[in-house]
Amino acid sequence: MKQQWLSRSGTQEVLLVFGGWALGPGPFEDLSGDSDVLFVDDYSRLDDPLSDLAQYDRVTLIAFSFGVASSAHWLTQTGLQPDRLIAVSGTLSPADVDHGIAPDMIRATADQLSTASFAKFCRRAGLAGPVPEIDIDAARAELHAVIERGTAPDHKFDRVWIPQRDRIIPTRAQQAAWAGQPDAVREISAPHVPFAAGQSWKEWIA
Repeated sequence: MKQQWLSRSGTQEVLLVFGGWALGPGPFEDLSGDSDVLFVDDYSRLDDPLSDLAQYDRVTLIAFSFGVASSAHWLTQTGLQPDRLIAVSGTLSPADVDHGIAPDMIRATADQLSTASFAKFCRRAGLAGPVPEIDIDAARAELHAVIERGTAPDHKFDRVWIPQRDRIIPTRAQQAAWAGQPDAVREISAPHVPFAAGQSWKEWIA
């Protein structure tokens, strides 16, 4: 895991953001708010206890895409219990034909990964702005790790956001995955990366 602070001013509340595969913090950089924001990604290994979180009175976890399952695995390992759990564009079964992306498709993405194919992925995801730099070998290893790790233990998410135009993790797969928590689900007219300039973190935590 890699971590970086997107905002750190010494507040009593921290937003812990588990990002998606290879996109970096770009999707979140235009969101505004008063809380400290710690961004993590790179799920080849889930071995960072993120000890800085202990200084905060309140922890809200926002997980995006493959970060949803990765965060649930990480929570099980660390025993951390956030005050609120938010899932966006992801499921607890990332490598799954019915509830995520077919494992064969993820393997094909890894095997054929190039700067050109990654740029195409970013466009399909609806990422605004420039394509992030990518370490091909590391990104490929991360995809294989996600497959091998499998479905995450069930953690009750307080809010689940499902984009209606998701071309990465199919909308229907997300709907099926979260069918058991209908009260938590909110569907939004957006692509896989649903965040937009002018939005606040509070809108996603609601």
